[in-house]
Amino acid sequence: MHRERLIRAVVASSAECGYAEMTVADVVRRARVSRNVFYEHFADKHAAFLVALDNGAELIFDRIAAAGGGPGSGSDAVDRLRAAIHAYLHFLATEPEFARCFLIEVFAAGPHALERLRAAQTRFVAGIARWHALARAQHPNWPEVPEEAYLALLGAMHEIVRTRVGERRTAELPELEPTALALYLTTLTGWRRTP
Repeated sequence: MHRERLIRAVVASSAECGYAEMTVADVVRRARVSRNVFYEHFADKHAAFLVALDNGAELIFDRIAAAGGGPGSGSDAVDRLRAAIHAYLHFLATEPEFARCFLIEVFAAGPHALERLRAAQTRFVAGIARWHALARAQHPNWPEVPEEAYLALLGAMHEIVRTRVGERRTAELPELEPTALALYLTTLTGWRRTP
């Protein structure tokens, strides 16, 4: 129970003050626990921030997986994509503090935090590639695309979302659903490789 409260406090403190300015004192005050309790769970603020990133990333992937159905779900590929995009954007919109940590403050938290971000990005890219392979089984006329296209899609989405979060317009993220869906479908169904 204390650990969860501390993780939430790390996320909230980092989002409010910025990772660099956040202190253990901020976290324990917000969590309403003693410093001793904090140090029973984490070595320092950096370790706590890394755990918060990991926990939040797992929640994102769980929401996307639950919303998108699986390969045997019987739903159309486009419906699964739409549901996954919806889950991602709504998760961030309802967790604005975590969105700020994951997309903004992560860059101030050093190389270990950036490794967490890269690992999450790798999982996103793999998920896009898996979805596209399954979608092509349903839609054989859809083209193959180079692997870099999946990374490019992720980068484009990341930048669009990060900009809104950086401007503290996180509540508006669900408005991006039509743009995100069009971006994915244009790239993955209408790809034309130039000679």
